[in-house]
Amino acid sequence: MSRLKITETFVSIQGEADAVGWPTYFIRLTGCPLRCTYCDTEYAFHGGEWREVEALVESARAAGVRHVCVTGGEPLAQRACLDLLTALCDAGFAVSLETSGALDVSGVDPRVSRVVDVKTPTSGEADRNRLANLPLLGPHDQVKFVVCSRADYDWARGFLKEQAADLRAQVLISPAWGQVAPRDLAEWIIEDRLPARLQLQLHKLLWGEARGR
Repeated sequence: MSRLKITETFVSIQGEADAVGWPTYFIRLTGCPLRCTYCDTEYAFHGGEWREVEALVESARAAGVRHVCVTGGEPLAQRACLDLLTALCDAGFAVSLETSGALDVSGVDPRVSRVVDVKTPTSGEADRNRLANLPLLGPHDQVKFVVCSRADYDWARGFLKEQAADLRAQVLISPAWGQVAPRDLAEWIIEDRLPARLQLQLHKLLWGEARGR
């Protein structure tokens, strides 16, 4: 039976992506091969406990909400993540996956909303972006940029222009928490008429950096 190493599970308000605002059951997998400079879940790099896929689906049912988000760490670093995503879809949940964009998303169940990062230079991991993922994404998926500076924003703007032919997913752009003023980012987007949706981390606006929120 498939099992995964899990850092935590909890119910909160989805703070990002297309399902923002919905009460959501989060399943945070342990481990990540990346080390982004702005990472806010370093506690998920190690530790955790093994749980079977079937038990995780049952815990999602018991949570009493329709939306489930599988996140990390980097969830796709565990092979059984694909089994979990399919099992959650089969159980009738609206499922999203938050992934770094460094690993292949082609095996993800097509019913899942894939939220795929595009790492900006300040992340320190821009060379890990897997461009082959972009043509695989559709309108119910999202690509997400986290910008730490004006230079990151300019890089993201150039990336979107270069990759426009391969992008059918929704485009989200967020200020790194505490590094770029949301108003500044909003004004840059307006000035450039950037084809992207400004995204703030709603959960942090509500609860700060509290774990499990």
